[in-house]
This record gives sequence, C-alpha cells and structure tokens, in this order.
Amino acid sequence: MKGTKKIRIHAFCNDALGSLDGIGVAEKISSGKISATEAVESAIKRARKVNPGLNAIVAENFDGALEEALNRVPGPFSGVPSFLKDTESLKGMPKLFGSRGVPAKPARRTDRFVKQFLSLGFICLGKTTLPEFGLTATTEPLLSGVTRNPWNPEYSTGGSSGGSAALVAAGVVPLAHGNDGGGSIRIPAACCGLVGLKPTRGRLHPVHGSDKMPVNIIHQGVLTRTVRDTAAFYAGAEKYYRNPKLPDIGQVRHPGKKRLRIAMFTDTPFGTPCHPEVAALVSRTARLCEELGHTVEDIPCPCTPQMTDDFIIYWGMMAFSLRFFGRLLVAPGFDRSKLEDFTVDMSRIYQKSFRKTVSAIRGLRRYIGAYNEIFNSCDILLNPTLAHPVPKIGYLGPDVPFEEVFDRLMKYVSFTPMQNVSGAPAISLPLGLSKNGVPLGVQFGSAFGRERELLEYAFEIEEASPWPLITDK
Repeated sequence: MKGTKKIRIHAFCNDALGSLDGIGVAEKISSGKISATEAVESAIKRARKVNPGLNAIVAENFDGALEEALNRVPGPFSGVPSFLKDTESLKGMPKLFGSRGVPAKPARRTDRFVKQFLSLGFICLGKTTLPEFGLTATTEPLLSGVTRNPWNPEYSTGGSSGGSAALVAAGVVPLAHGNDGGGSIRIPAACCGLVGLKPTRGRLHPVHGSDKMPVNIIHQGVLTRTVRDTAAFYAGAEKYYRNPKLPDIGQVRHPGKKRLRIAMFTDTPFGTPCHPEVAALVSRTARLCEELGHTVEDIPCPCTPQMTDDFIIYWGMMAFSLRFFGRLLVAPGFDRSKLEDFTVDMSRIYQKSFRKTVSAIRGLRRYIGAYNEIFNSCDILLNPTLAHPVPKIGYLGPDVPFEEVFDRLMKYVSFTPMQNVSGAPAISLPLGLSKNGVPLGVQFGSAFGRERELLEYAFEIEEASPWPLITDK
C-alpha cells in the first residue's frame, strides 16, 4: 500500500475547497466564509495541477466560470464548481461525444438537462472525457487519449463517465455530471471510489433524443464523494422539474428507520462466479447489513442470459444508428470514416442480428415487469457493481482485437445493465479497496421510483462503514 500511496494523483489541499463535499462548499459560500469566485479559482488551480496526469478535461470554460461566479445562481449548490460530461450541449461550447467523427462546432443551445443541472447553482468549468459515444467501460478514446485513475494512473477510470469520476475523486470538484446507459455512472464510481446513483427512468430531463428510443436505457445523474451530495442533488433537481408519474424523493438527510429485506447475489448472468475479492466484499457488506438489523437472503442472479443477449443487440443497434445516421442524430458534419474500430464492430454485431430487433425490444420490455416482480419479496438488491477489480489501462483499450475486448467486457460489466433496461434505480457505493489499492464498488438496487428508500439505506451504510479516501495513508 505504501507504493500505491506514492502514485495517487489528487489536488486536496488547504484552499477554499479543502476536503469539503458540494454541500459543504455551498454552505461556506452562503455564510460568507469564502466567495464563489474563490471556490472557482481553487477548482481551476486544482484542475491545472492534476489534469496533466489525469487527462480528464476535454474542453475548458475557466474564464466563463469566473464570470458566472460574480453572479451566481441561487440553489442548494450555489457557487459550487462542477463539470459536464461531453454528451450534453452547453451553448457556446462544442459537444464531441468522445469521437473524432464529430465536428468541433459551438453548440447553439443548451440542453434541457443542462438547464436543470445549472438551476441548482453549479458553475460549469468545462466538459469531461468519455469513450466514443459512451459505448464501452473504459475512458481511452482516440480523440483525447487515455483518462487515468487518480488512485493509480496505471488503471482505468471505468466508463463512460470516466472523466467526471477522475476529477471528483482527485478533488478538483466535489461532484460532476455523468449519465448511464449500461452502467456509465456506477462503473466509474466503483473504479474511482465514488457514490454513483442511476435514477429511475424519467426522474431527470433525459439525454437529448433518448426519450424517443424504443427502450430508453440512458439516464442522467451525478458522481459524488458523499451520499449527502447525491441526495441534495436529486432534491434540488426535483424542484426544477418533477415527473408527475413518479413519487417524490424529497430531501433525504438521514438513514431510514425501516428494516429492509435484502436479496444478495454474486454470480453473473451466465452463472459464473465473480472475482474472489469482489465476492468477499459483497459478503462483508451483507454481514454489515445483518448487524444493522436488516435481513439478507441469497438469490440467483435476476439478470438472465436472454436479457443480456437482447441488450447486446440493442447496444449494437445504437452503434449502428450512430455509424449510418450520425449526420441526422449527431451533427450534419459527422464523418463516420473517423469512427473507432469498437463502434464499427459493435454496429456489425447488429448487422448480423438485425432480424432479431423486434424480438430483442420485446424481450427488454418484458424484463421491465420481471424485474419489478423481484421486489414483491425484497426491498433491496445487493450485488457487485463490477465482476472483477479495476483493470489496467489498455485491458479494454482501442488496440485490443474486438472479439477479445468484447469478451472481456461481458465478464466485467455484466451486473449493471439490468437497471438500465428496467428503468429502476441503483447506487454504487465504494466500500473497499482491492489488493492493487484501487477502489471496489458494491451495488444496491431498488424498485422503480424508490430512490428515497435507496438513499436512506445508503446514508446508513455510509455511517456504519465509511469508505476509503484517496488522502488516507
């Protein structure tokens, strides 16, 4: 661990941000102890210090952020510096989706979700890196290069919200935007030692155009270092836009009193066991839950091989759509000849199985009901976020032959897609470190619309078992 400690990259110091979470920074600004300008200046200094080692920022808005700090927007995070993942339009800034095929033209408008995000008082410092179109689980795009894990720069940040995760974990900002189409918030949260909640489908304004998909698997959210920040974000976002079809989350500040029925599993959808380190962490978490008065029962993995097969077809369909209809879906100047091999090869998977499109979509829709039925006999699902510890840079990189990298992905990220399909919420909490000194995540899922219960439970776990910090000796 001594060797691991020496190569960690972080910016925590005794400046205006200190080691505070987002609410802590907002309270300090509100009380007049610091100004929003001081908070933004500190974040910019931190970014300039560590980003050369992390490579997590794809576009800067430092000057604009300093101007915004002079007239900060009221809200629970008023004056708090943050970043947007480069999948969203912010007027005046380019949106590249991590792809060399997208023209670098300033956006003419700001997306609905970005308006919702900024309504909480955040000041945007820029855009963060992602793999091309967020299609894989490591952030190593050819467009901007490798984004490195601040816990150990030899390791992956996960994906696809890897740039945001790296900046939050390294202390540049207390929280940042991410989105999740198959685990893209929860995977980097697990890799970088963060809290990552994928909310219920429709809880927030969607990624532009995603609500027109046959099954909308892409959900907006944030990556944070504390449950408090995650809970405050959703309470604030709900004041800007509340989906009338969903129960309110409200402000969650404490653990709940209800003792829960927890269903635990560690086998993958293919019946294979996950890595021993991961299984041991889930088992320790289950024992902690029992000590807290909850009941825990082992169940088979509720993510079936058929759902996984249907998801792969759908995943390939998205790559196919981007490859052949990118000028309509992305930008008029889209150049598909510059797409990465992974995107092209994923689209070819779909071309080989396109006749199964209708049955795959029907299967995914059927799974929504099957998933919700699980909660007739339990309140929470407990399982690994990822099937094995974080891999090194290059393990899932663009130089690996497609068949090999695809097989590796299937063995690594098999747990997270079921909530994207079902639309139900799930949260990854960073409850341990692997032998290589890089974080491990545990995932907790609940029924459709039950983020409040999930956040109350996460507060309890955080209090009972505080997670490792990058500044720990």
